[in-house]
Amino acid sequence: MITSSSICLAYIGPGAGFAFLGSFLILFVAILLALASVLTFPLRVVAALLFRRKRTGQSQAKRVVIVGLDGLDPGVATRMMDRGELPALDSLRKHATFARLNTTCPPISPVAWSSFATGVNPGKHNIFDFLNRDLRSYRPELSSSRVTTTKRKGLLRGPRTEVESRRKSKTFWTILGEYGVSSTVLRVPITFPPERFRGQLLAGMCVPDLRGTQGSFTLYESRPAGDKTAATGGTRIPVAIENRRVRTTLTGPPMGEGSLSVPLEVRFNGTPDSAMLHISGQKIRLKTGVSTDWVRVEFGRGLRKVSGICRFLLRSVSPEFALYVTPINIDPERPAMPISHPAYYATYLAKLHGPFATLGLAEDTWALSEGAIDEEAFLDQTYAIHREREEMFFDAIKRVRTGVCCCVFDATDRIQHMFHGRPDGPPGSPPHGGDGAAIEEVYRRSDALVGRVLEAIDDETVLFVLSDHGFVSFRRGMNVNAWLAQEGFLTFKPDSVDAEYLAGVDWEKTRAYSFGLSGIYLNVKGRESRGIVVGDEEIRTLKQDIADRLKKLLDPATGKSAIREVYDAATTYHGPYRNNGPDLIVGYEAGYRASWDTAAGKTSSEVFEDNTKAWGGDHCVDRAIVPGVFYCNRQVDLGEGLPDIMDLAPTVLHLLGVEKPAHMDGKILRCRETELEAS
Repeated sequence: MITSSSICLAYIGPGAGFAFLGSFLILFVAILLALASVLTFPLRVVAALLFRRKRTGQSQAKRVVIVGLDGLDPGVATRMMDRGELPALDSLRKHATFARLNTTCPPISPVAWSSFATGVNPGKHNIFDFLNRDLRSYRPELSSSRVTTTKRKGLLRGPRTEVESRRKSKTFWTILGEYGVSSTVLRVPITFPPERFRGQLLAGMCVPDLRGTQGSFTLYESRPAGDKTAATGGTRIPVAIENRRVRTTLTGPPMGEGSLSVPLEVRFNGTPDSAMLHISGQKIRLKTGVSTDWVRVEFGRGLRKVSGICRFLLRSVSPEFALYVTPINIDPERPAMPISHPAYYATYLAKLHGPFATLGLAEDTWALSEGAIDEEAFLDQTYAIHREREEMFFDAIKRVRTGVCCCVFDATDRIQHMFHGRPDGPPGSPPHGGDGAAIEEVYRRSDALVGRVLEAIDDETVLFVLSDHGFVSFRRGMNVNAWLAQEGFLTFKPDSVDAEYLAGVDWEKTRAYSFGLSGIYLNVKGRESRGIVVGDEEIRTLKQDIADRLKKLLDPATGKSAIREVYDAATTYHGPYRNNGPDLIVGYEAGYRASWDTAAGKTSSEVFEDNTKAWGGDHCVDRAIVPGVFYCNRQVDLGEGLPDIMDLAPTVLHLLGVEKPAHMDGKILRCRETELEAS
């Protein structure tokens, strides 16, 4: 997914790097770990009883079940509840608790879900965006994890690669584990690499694909021979049809200076709507418009064999051939790197439920944006992933009788990004989704999910249903770096205005720059490698100047203000990591967002531009515009103001008899019993 023309690194991420063991070796290790777990179970039970910390409070619940519906918007939910279309959620609203939920600044998924998990503000958990910046090179890097490679000596000599989590502070499930309370956590964002704690976890957002990116599709097309054509989020590969067949290769994980690959062949049988795929010793029948099941593809040989899974969709046979391949997910049955805790948990889930998507951003939004798949195929893919997650979650609810059972579902977020209605949008805007049918359907399916959860839990279980943010339309993009240059805060080298990744910036003359979806950074001397802004007074004056000018900025095409608020990180964040984030956070008005070029750290000459991508809905605006939702099956004393996403962690601890740690910023939401009537 990472190409020189990537336009949204903040969503698809720079390659997270990839370090793998052979599939056989990782499977062997997983089996050994599972065996060791069984053999040492009695000892671990005794150790847990002797060394676990004693709970300081009285439990208010036997179990807490948490349903995360990423991006569920309170405005849409309220309208549909009022029309009687969301009976389960409306029952919670009428008889228990429903409220808007304050989100983080900025209201971006990795930031918000990190605050959910830890109960602290970004200055304590260290996640401020999808991206961070390298202070030496000024290049963007993934904010959630860091890949380091060292040289090993002795029998195991050679490169040793490790993936380190950049999220700081303890999660509530880790704290519960210290008191002997177990948790099952499924697909919560920013849980890769998986942490050790008392329970099970399947990592979510920011798990890479087998190529080490945040998701790279492949599209094979019959057209004149030429080089591979880069596409945002993937690669288009030209192929030739010879003797009623296509011969090509599927690229897999990196190895040395290149990448491993496997032969791929498609044979045509004379029918206009089908073909036969040959790959990794398998024959798979393809039918146009119908996605295959997960197909295991093996790269390499012997102990260096690496296993991935992907789906194939035959777009057309004639007059032109087109075959779409999903990003190659890490095979959960034979994971090439740890994606769960314990390491064998992913293998257990795959054995129990069959293969499933492991990629952090598994729904291929960029394939839809690039025309590699159509809307129907995207929805089919999204709901197939949703069903996989539902199956795991309901099985976990059956098995987890005490403690925490938590799962985050992403379909609500992905579908709203791609189908947010813009019937009165600017010329060239994508026309689809104007009636909101696809969005309303995913809300109905989410309501049905909540209804099934209510049926599956007992009276001693507290249920939380929440989202990390809401949604608005995204019609106009603002290139912050172009504006900073226009105002004299950023200077380009001659003839390098359109350079990518800030490569064209003259740092010796630049005082401020931007990349990611909300942050502006000052070029501070002694912090950045080529910083020129010196002293606290200059920093304060510069921040105030930039903020004042931004808040007065009008879009010349609409005459409207693009910026609702500009936040000073020094007063917005507190904690040991607050200086790792941006110096200013831009809160956009509804309809606006950082442009695609800004998100990738690219510069351009235009400050404002139409958003002509299929990605027509967003939430990277001012936090006040996009609150999340909060439902509970008990009546909750919300006090003054809205509950906050940071409140969930201390509340879960309190319900299970664990005192809120002093470092947590969130408050405890007090719950009492509620008699829910049948919807």
